[in-house]
Amino acid sequence: MNTLVIIPSRLSATRLPGKPLLKINGLSIITHVFKNAQKANIGEVIVATEDQEIVDNVKQNGGQVILTKNTHKTGTDRIYEALQKIDNSNIDLVMNLQGDEPLMNVEDIRNLRNQMIKNESGFGTLASIITKKKFFQDQNIVKVMTKKNLDTSNFPEALNFMRKVDEQNEKIYHHLGIYCYKKEVLKKFITLDQSSNEIKNRLEQLRALDNNIEINVALAKFSPIGVDTEEDFVAIKKIMEYKSK
Repeated sequence: MNTLVIIPSRLSATRLPGKPLLKINGLSIITHVFKNAQKANIGEVIVATEDQEIVDNVKQNGGQVILTKNTHKTGTDRIYEALQKIDNSNIDLVMNLQGDEPLMNVEDIRNLRNQMIKNESGFGTLASIITKKKFFQDQNIVKVMTKKNLDTSNFPEALNFMRKVDEQNEKIYHHLGIYCYKKEVLKKFITLDQSSNEIKNRLEQLRALDNNIEINVALAKFSPIGVDTEEDFVAIKKIMEYKSK
């Protein structure tokens, strides 16, 4: 099945403005993300952004990029516009990889695609085991509750996504910023109105569950830190600089 990876990115993040162009080892975060996606070798990789500065930076570093409108409410709306701007007639699966996760493991990216194909799923994502109790209360770390315990071979249904969990549960995992959709499921999803649940929790995947669109979850071997805050950036910078020595 032909897969297209689209990475939504914008400069106006509320908690850390300008983060896609912050540099680690001389390259912007968005460049690290698209180069990582290229390493997964599952299909063409395109960045979708509303900012000319990101367009220039991605092109300068050898990536493909599409300039989108600046009125999108979600990253999924942005990737759908980008999909419409190219010839997508031969595309079966669209992967939405968040532009602020430069440490997303390449094998986990491949595994999500493989599970989608194997299970003929319409909408999938990744989650990892929560290793620290404090993560359950941390609202910056999105959690997912699954129907069955995750293991390396299964792809169970998500029951709910949440930012805060009052009690630990073995079927609650750390949700990672990556989605894969069959093209027709993505098309259906973006035509739906934002649900009140989605707006209240600031989690667009709840729109799918609220409209009875099933989301399957694969177990990720690694749990990357996303860049949401200055502290995240400093932590990721240290990890990536250490790895490159």
